[in-house]
Amino acid sequence: MKHLGTGIGWRPEIADAVERMPGIDWVEAVAENVCPGHLPESLVRLRERGVTVVPHGVSLGLGGAERPDEARLADLAARAEALGSPLVTEHIAFVRAGGALTASPLLEAGHLLPVPRTRDALDVLCANIRIAQDALPVPLAVENIAALISWPGEEMTEGQFLYDLVDRTGVRLLIDVANLHTNHVNRGEDPARALDELPVEAIAYVHVAGGFERDGVWHDSHAHPVPDVVLGVLAELASRVRPPGVLLERDENFPEPAELERELTAIRETVEKGAMTAGAAATAKTGGTPPETGDAPETGPARQRLALTQAALLSALVAGTPVPEGFDRTRLAVQARALAGKRADVVGKVAPELPEILAGSYRKTFLAYAHSHPMTDGYRRDALDFAEYVLFGGHLDDPDVRRGLSDWWLERSGPAPLSRRPAARLARATRRVLLRR
Repeated sequence: MKHLGTGIGWRPEIADAVERMPGIDWVEAVAENVCPGHLPESLVRLRERGVTVVPHGVSLGLGGAERPDEARLADLAARAEALGSPLVTEHIAFVRAGGALTASPLLEAGHLLPVPRTRDALDVLCANIRIAQDALPVPLAVENIAALISWPGEEMTEGQFLYDLVDRTGVRLLIDVANLHTNHVNRGEDPARALDELPVEAIAYVHVAGGFERDGVWHDSHAHPVPDVVLGVLAELASRVRPPGVLLERDENFPEPAELERELTAIRETVEKGAMTAGAAATAKTGGTPPETGDAPETGPARQRLALTQAALLSALVAGTPVPEGFDRTRLAVQARALAGKRADVVGKVAPELPEILAGSYRKTFLAYAHSHPMTDGYRRDALDFAEYVLFGGHLDDPDVRRGLSDWWLERSGPAPLSRRPAARLARATRRVLLRR
């Protein structure tokens, strides 16, 4: 496995600072935010300096019941090739449910949700990872996620689940030590046991990030400093194996560059101290070659069973349907609020005009909308649907706000800008109707 060194998550908000930071060996960019034909100039300059760039996907949903979408796989492959990346990464998670396998509406979570650690889920995940491996031009590594909720009736620990996954597919692992700590607080799982059970020699690299605890729940925010307890999990891992790469994640609430540099220094020192206490090198337990397709179990029935359980859970989280049997209702309510809050935040970034137009009422109005309107087609469509909800639902009294929102919606709700649309006359008539409401 390529030695990556110490890296940081590249984000547009800190792009200039990242370019100036000393000791940055590599960066990771959210794959869906990178256009292969129009790479950000900052990433181009980093590549020209010899800095490795790894695309990190968030939308494949490899842990979902459906086969991975061919178009999404092609997009991820194109980003890896455009960036000259040695590998790509994704998550052990599902992000959508419903659809053809359940004869129900397809719902989007807008977030990474945990898969049940069952034989059915493992069979489907292995099949999906093989499909992804065949479609990608470079090796794939998959990340353990943070979770607020636990599935009832799980058959394996996290370490056992990851061990079997690697054993059956040869996939590499991206281990997030902050997520191991999150699952310790939220699900009572011992990080040391997980590290003992998983195949550490399969690690491609490691994530480190901050979060916070509220009312006994740890929130993996990526917006807070890395706490000592997470560095402690990193030290545990480094005492077992020296990871090829370690990366600091920060997605918002960005501090001054000097603070990020201090965190990177702490991460380097933790890895070095952990390596000094390491015992004998781990004996390889897995091979790097996936088994032949014929060795894989039939996944049709497993996909069907998994689809039904995931659809029931996601519907309870985003559409207010009854909580499936065996789940903690209180914890599901926390997860539901977190999903709605994240939708509000992301839509506010995708369409920053909406919080400006609605001012102080944006978040409250969006959360009311999210309560009865599940996301079905991504954040950009969600922004338009929200604007329609506000305009046509009688939620506006201020004529100036209505005018601003209707102008925004009309300009974006068609295939071309309003000024170039053949149906401009109809749109103007619609606008007049809206303004009279």
